[in-house]
Amino acid sequence: MTAGQRKIAFVVCLTTMLLAVLDQNIVSAVTVPIVRDLDPAHGIDRVPWLISAFALASTAALPLYGKLCDTLGARKVFLSAVAAFLVGSALCGAAQSMEQLIAFRAVQGIGGGGLMSVTMVVIAQLKAAEPGDGSDGGRGGKGAGIGGLVAGAGMALGPVLGGVLADHADWRWVFYVNLPVGLAVLAAAAAVLKLPQHHGTRHRIDFLGAGLAAAFSTAVLLVTEWGGKEYAWDSPVVLGLIAASVLLLGLFLWRQATAAEPVLPLSLFRIPVLRISFALQALIGTALMGSMIYVIIYLQLVRGIAATNASLFLLPMALGLSVIGVVTGRLTARGWPQKTFVVTGTAVSTAALGILATLGADTGLWVVGTALLLLGLGFGQLLGQLIQLTQEAAPPRQLGVATTGIRFFQSLGGALGASLFGTVLARVYEAKGPGGSASRIAALSGEAHTQAIRAFVSSVDTVFACAAGAMLVALLLAVRLRVPRP
Repeated sequence: MTAGQRKIAFVVCLTTMLLAVLDQNIVSAVTVPIVRDLDPAHGIDRVPWLISAFALASTAALPLYGKLCDTLGARKVFLSAVAAFLVGSALCGAAQSMEQLIAFRAVQGIGGGGLMSVTMVVIAQLKAAEPGDGSDGGRGGKGAGIGGLVAGAGMALGPVLGGVLADHADWRWVFYVNLPVGLAVLAAAAAVLKLPQHHGTRHRIDFLGAGLAAAFSTAVLLVTEWGGKEYAWDSPVVLGLIAASVLLLGLFLWRQATAAEPVLPLSLFRIPVLRISFALQALIGTALMGSMIYVIIYLQLVRGIAATNASLFLLPMALGLSVIGVVTGRLTARGWPQKTFVVTGTAVSTAALGILATLGADTGLWVVGTALLLLGLGFGQLLGQLIQLTQEAAPPRQLGVATTGIRFFQSLGGALGASLFGTVLARVYEAKGPGGSASRIAALSGEAHTQAIRAFVSSVDTVFACAAGAMLVALLLAVRLRVPRP
């Protein structure tokens, strides 16, 4: 590729990552309008499924994406993922029921998982092909850092765009807006992207391993979604799902140990940096994906703030992300240890979530803004760092599976967070509320409405407390991270 083609390709990659994260988070701003339109009676209870469907599908596909990149080449896989994402986006915009939207979000998630993870592989290969002194090891560390910053900005700004579309257009446009941008990405990538091809060796794709990973992820999510809500924890259904999860995990590990070319080689877990990074990314995904959803819902249901105005509260988070992301990148380039930012980032994020766990029905809105600013300052230190550490520590021939591996754990953590926190919120509200679903709060009046608001606030605080607990565990792991000196 020429220097000009590489620059265009890099912009295409950043646009693709922004598109993926925007779409994954834009739905949080339009959950209330979606519920009001498609299922006003029980929609709030189904919000975790709306989020989990996308996350589950992308999580299930991630191990396979990594192996396909290492065997078929990243270009073909990248173009296929973008195409699948666009098909899913069109279907979501046309959904006529909550059930249809959940199913179509799963279709969209199959492509969405590739948009983020495969794009990181493409960025790494683009940086490796650049002429230079090789000071970055040819592993794309700089690209990972910039990509992480773009992804973080999309995570914060997605709900803002969603709120504007929900209030001034229609919630369906949060999906339709992907089509022109995605088609432009497809055309540009097809024209300029030229990456290494894998010829001469016949590779075997571990479809069985990918299927077992998908089945295990599904079973675990169903346990967290149904346990204690749809079915009692000691019911045959939940106990059977727990047993199935354990069995599927054992079969997956057996397959990865015996397959000629596994989708997630167990040898990666023998590398201490990768082992801790995978766990950290899962915990970060759990805490942040679950908590961001309920900040927006709290502002809309409890404080009565419109979707656009509620999403504007995420701008302090975006500001913190952008500022600290630039500062962290420059300090890392000057030789500051990456572990420093992983530790301080998890610590600040834990403190921010702890503040959110103290929200009340009449807490000053400046407290919410301050907590979100801190969350941005903490999360901004983490974005790109773990991916960069993973790419630097992974063997060169396993760059694809290592990159998608850490994305797999982040996506699985995010799906578990959305599902588990939804169950926690429903159970706490059921115990403290006036009866019925939280979706009916807006229809209540008088003392029943006051009681419902108090119960919902208590439920949301419990969710944030759980998220803070997950980040505290991440902080303990971050302290144990041992990064070898170059």
